[in-house]
Amino acid sequence: MLLRIRSRDGLERVTIDNAHITVSQLKTLIQSQLQIPVQNQTISTNQNLLLAKTPADLHKFTDMSNPNTPLSSLNISHGSIIFLSYEGERSIKGPAVQPAGSFGRKMTMDDLIAKQMRVSRQETPHCDSVSFDRDCANAFQHYVNETLAFAVKRGGFMYGTVSDDKKVEVNFIYEPPQQGTEDLLYLLRDTEEEKTVDAIAAGLGMKKVGFIFTQTIIQNKKDYTLSNREVLQAVEFHAESHMEEWVTALVKLEVSDDGSAAIHFEAFQMSDMCVRLFKEGWFESEIKEGDDPKLSKMKKDVVVGVKDVKEVDNDFFLVVIKILDHQGPLSSTFPIENRNTQVTMRALKSHLDRAQSLPLVKWISDFHLLLFLARFLDLNSDIPALTQCVQTQTAVPEGYKLLINSLADTA
Repeated sequence: MLLRIRSRDGLERVTIDNAHITVSQLKTLIQSQLQIPVQNQTISTNQNLLLAKTPADLHKFTDMSNPNTPLSSLNISHGSIIFLSYEGERSIKGPAVQPAGSFGRKMTMDDLIAKQMRVSRQETPHCDSVSFDRDCANAFQHYVNETLAFAVKRGGFMYGTVSDDKKVEVNFIYEPPQQGTEDLLYLLRDTEEEKTVDAIAAGLGMKKVGFIFTQTIIQNKKDYTLSNREVLQAVEFHAESHMEEWVTALVKLEVSDDGSAAIHFEAFQMSDMCVRLFKEGWFESEIKEGDDPKLSKMKKDVVVGVKDVKEVDNDFFLVVIKILDHQGPLSSTFPIENRNTQVTMRALKSHLDRAQSLPLVKWISDFHLLLFLARFLDLNSDIPALTQCVQTQTAVPEGYKLLINSLADTA
């Protein structure tokens, strides 16, 4: 197993035998692998440890102060992050240092720019939290679990609202045409369909707020949160959005040691520096077969800690966001676009038959149904009229009921 150790020196890794070792045994491993004496170490699962300024501050972090505590009792597992504060100095192995400036070689303009590109961890996101509508989140995870069995990747764009206090609410997920493999997700984006999606969202008082994708079972055996390909894809959409509050969400199936499995949602923002590096063309977009997936390659050196490097740990680009859930204004019962089964008029007929006892406005309070109807109705007049009814939950004009029923009767 690998544990990630974050200290003032950045992110390092320690190999352990299993999660049942004790805190004392972990400290001994840190001493042997990172050359930090046990007596100088203070460790905790709380990242605020790194903000401690005095010995009194350090004593406040007691979750790992008992040397006999097993790591498994602290929910520490493969890939977990442990925060480390230590006294004294240490030597860290790194690239050979070349003299620069007036005492050595001259610095080029690229050297000077690289010095400005200092990659560090961004602790504070630009949004307070992201809340998922339960129905739309369940519709997405149910498909990738039950139909795709987390064997291939799947993705979509999240739509919802952003409040004045920077809280993001996701109320529906649009799944564009796509192809997924064990490691790659190709979005075959349809410009016209996305314009329709954006128009429906605007009529509902919503907008595109993020990107969601899945990792496969094969990927879950790898030692990274996001791969270099996923970082590139996520930051591309973040940069395209021109939104500070843009959210990247990850869905994965985690299998525990006892064989039980659970679906997990995680949410991040790509850091400001990550977006800047992408916009300015610093990322190496060609990823070769032998490249380490947990590292993103740069075209030029950047500064991480005190080192000039061309490979950056992907975790430096991720800013964790709190996840909540809510019951939004829309349902997610109509068949979802661009999946294995084509949506036909028969689906419309079945949907209306199931909803006969409900008011028409309840029938159509489903983004995926509205997207289907948009194929046959006028995007500039009919769709705005229907979305206005859905947003305000007011009665739908009788003419639209007759029109929708006539479409369903063609099935």
